[in-house]
Amino acid sequence: MDRGTIGDAGWLLTRRLVTIPPTAGVPDPKPLTLPGRGETVFVDVGPRHAPAIVLLHSVACTGLLTWYPVLERLSARYRVVVFDQRLHGQGIRSERFRLTDCAEDVVAVADALGIGTFAVGGYSMGGMVAQLVAHAEPERVTGLILCSTASNFRRGLRQRVALDVFGRALTRFRESARIGAVPGEPRRARLARLEDHRWALAEFRSTSAWEIAVAVDEIGRFDSRPWLAAIRQPTSVVVTGRDRFIAPAHQRTLARRVPGAASYEIPAGHAACVLDAKEFVPALMAAVTSVHAR
Repeated sequence: MDRGTIGDAGWLLTRRLVTIPPTAGVPDPKPLTLPGRGETVFVDVGPRHAPAIVLLHSVACTGLLTWYPVLERLSARYRVVVFDQRLHGQGIRSERFRLTDCAEDVVAVADALGIGTFAVGGYSMGGMVAQLVAHAEPERVTGLILCSTASNFRRGLRQRVALDVFGRALTRFRESARIGAVPGEPRRARLARLEDHRWALAEFRSTSAWEIAVAVDEIGRFDSRPWLAAIRQPTSVVVTGRDRFIAPAHQRTLARRVPGAASYEIPAGHAACVLDAKEFVPALMAAVTSVHAR
């Protein structure tokens, strides 16, 4: 198994002493009941009168784990809503997992919070859900920001193997992750870093191995190609150019398939939202600005 693939697949890079963005000030999620659907947790930050953006997280993650590095900057200009999708973190519990159900959950969250129209940003799996929401709710979705995602996945043997490796790596990692020491690191800095990593690992481990496997299997069935060209909302695509889970070529193809989509490429892997936040956050801000300018 390729070590780079495993590293991209999850938090295994913490063993290589990669520093994650500080978690101080990350808001605590609040419970939210969605009538007829179940309960999740959410964060709603930023001016209430500002344009709303609903952010959808990656597979095996939580809303905050995927998006916390960008919350402060994004919420200075927009109303930002983040929640745990079903079978992830503290999201809705259900006997099955379907991306179409996840898309309907997004609308239910917006309804529960009194949000009429909104942009949708999605990372990895969240980008697939975002495509479904835009397709199903063209009058409500004002724009799309698609990050490190694609229009479909199972295109051949290489992709099937990558998908299987990704699922197995995530499952193993959640049971074995450890935090290493940095030689000569000041005690205060080390304690702060340990707290950051403990928080991130707790968020990551809040999704069970079974739930990861179910979600990864559903991702393999996703295919938006038959209707993607009908998307008319302003769209930006953030491409992770060193991605070993969703091939950069497939991400670029997604950008070409959405009429008028803007593309922003960064030299980072699939965990760029946190592990390469210095690259990802500026690209995301530019992508969001582009969508709202159009």
